[in-house]
Amino acid sequence: MQCLPAPSRADLTVKPRLLRHLSLILLFLLLVLGCGYAAYHISDRAGIRALAENGERQLELNARAVESEITKYTYLPSLLELEGNVSRLLLAPTAYRRHHVNMYLQGLNERSGSLAIYVLDLDGRVIATSNWDEADSYLGEDLSFRAYYQDAIKGRPGRFYGIGSTTGEPGYYLAHGLREGNRIIGVAVVKVRLDALEERWQRALLEAYVSDENGIIILASDPMVRLKSVRPLDDATKEHLARSLQYHWAALEELQLFNRSPLDEGIEQVSFATAGAPANYLLQTRRLEDTPWHLTLLSPLQEQRSAAMSHGMLAAVAAALLAFLLIAWNERRKVIATRLAAREALQAANDELERKITERTADLQASNERLQAEVRERQQAETTLRQAQDELVQAGKLAVIGQMSTSIAHELNQPLAALRTLSANAVRFLQRGALDVASSNLQNIAELVDRMGKITGSLRAFARRSGDQGEASLQQAVDAALLLLHPRLQRTRVQIHHTFTETRLNIEQIRLEQILVNLISNALDALQPQTDRQIWLSGSREAEHYQLEVRDNGPGIAPETRAHLFEPFFTTKPGEQGLGLGLTLSASLAAAAGGSLTVRHPEEGGTAFVLSLPYPREPQA
Repeated sequence: MQCLPAPSRADLTVKPRLLRHLSLILLFLLLVLGCGYAAYHISDRAGIRALAENGERQLELNARAVESEITKYTYLPSLLELEGNVSRLLLAPTAYRRHHVNMYLQGLNERSGSLAIYVLDLDGRVIATSNWDEADSYLGEDLSFRAYYQDAIKGRPGRFYGIGSTTGEPGYYLAHGLREGNRIIGVAVVKVRLDALEERWQRALLEAYVSDENGIIILASDPMVRLKSVRPLDDATKEHLARSLQYHWAALEELQLFNRSPLDEGIEQVSFATAGAPANYLLQTRRLEDTPWHLTLLSPLQEQRSAAMSHGMLAAVAAALLAFLLIAWNERRKVIATRLAAREALQAANDELERKITERTADLQASNERLQAEVRERQQAETTLRQAQDELVQAGKLAVIGQMSTSIAHELNQPLAALRTLSANAVRFLQRGALDVASSNLQNIAELVDRMGKITGSLRAFARRSGDQGEASLQQAVDAALLLLHPRLQRTRVQIHHTFTETRLNIEQIRLEQILVNLISNALDALQPQTDRQIWLSGSREAEHYQLEVRDNGPGIAPETRAHLFEPFFTTKPGEQGLGLGLTLSASLAAAAGGSLTVRHPEEGGTAFVLSLPYPREPQA
């Protein structure tokens, strides 16, 4: 007989350790599963409560909507008592009266938006209807078997939902007994549609239905459940409903709800087959006021169950994470050693980063010094450019004065000739003793001298260099420009229209005068070939700028030259008449003052230059 070897001490030590590890793993799994199930149960109960509260609000809101849709037509049948032709037709029917009542009911039906309006006599036969001219007209039908007629003929309000025996179209019937004195002579019936409620439910993705007093679903967001019974119907009840033709020839099958478990009053958890697959719903029901109907809301539980499942899984994951954290805490010393090594590496990286930052800072300082040098160079260039611009402006002034020199000489020769004549005559009149005439001649001489002084003073002011930026008077600048151009204005016979108001602008006075001289002079040049010469000076305020427009009725500017108007030395005039600097200088002066000079081309012809300048800044306190 062979002997088995005895177990070693190592084998005896491994077995308890393995059992301990298995026990810890089992405990870990139980902890995770327990936490997940508890979280799922709590989340499921809370979700159902929240869903029920939201469903209650939805139920209340939609119940009010159904009640409003039902009651908004209740006044309509009794309205027929106010129409005398209806009463006369019921008391003494004739073809003429029937035609008038048919037309009245047809118009009333179109305006109210109902399905049909008709009148029944005491025998329950339709004697007038709104659909009298249609193929499926109710005219002549015997509806005495309808419950709404039987209620109305007894003086009670007739309320009835059913499917029409003629058209097969469902509707809600409102009936009212028509009275003549204290007796009922007929019944007025209004048929309205309630499918607008179903359309609103479908657009809102709401699952709901309304069941009537017989437990038959008459309105539903899902057409598949319409005309089904929400409770079992015995054979006698089915037979009675079939004879009444209230639901036409519908089978009235029972709505299949599975696994019904009540949660509270009017609240159940059910399973309902939709599209062949069962789904869980929260069913809430409430009765509608003033009717035996009930509104039922079905809230799907799929999303809520999915959320509860997610919460359970999160709780299980959290429990597992907590267990892993406990295991990680057991390895704390190894982590501390790793952190120390990482800290040393981080310190080395930090030293390297500081060295790179120092080098980068030195580079940035050098770049900053180069940028400061470039800024100084640009400032020097800007100063030089401004000086060149001032020289160019002065050259433009002298060029304008040179162009006007002939006209100014002619303007001065006339008063000089008059001075010569008046002075000679004054000497003769003094010799003769005609002191009054001599005094008048001397007065005329003084006026001529003042006129010549104004002309030369304007030339000196226009020719001198501009000073610092200041405020300018628009009226004074226009007057000065017109005075300088007075000889040309008289020679060309131009009519100038003023439609601006006096204002102060943020620009040096001489610069504003130079801009206006250039613009008016260009307008005079454009008007040379015309007989009717008009210039308009108009102004308007736009936000913080004042816009002065100088427009002429000349031939306008050719399209191919419009893009070059403000280019230096570009001109359409002969060489001896212009250098092409007027508009360039004017635009530069306007821009330096914070404004602009633009051009537009009116549809009625001519050219309009728009000078936009800011108002003077108010002094700060």
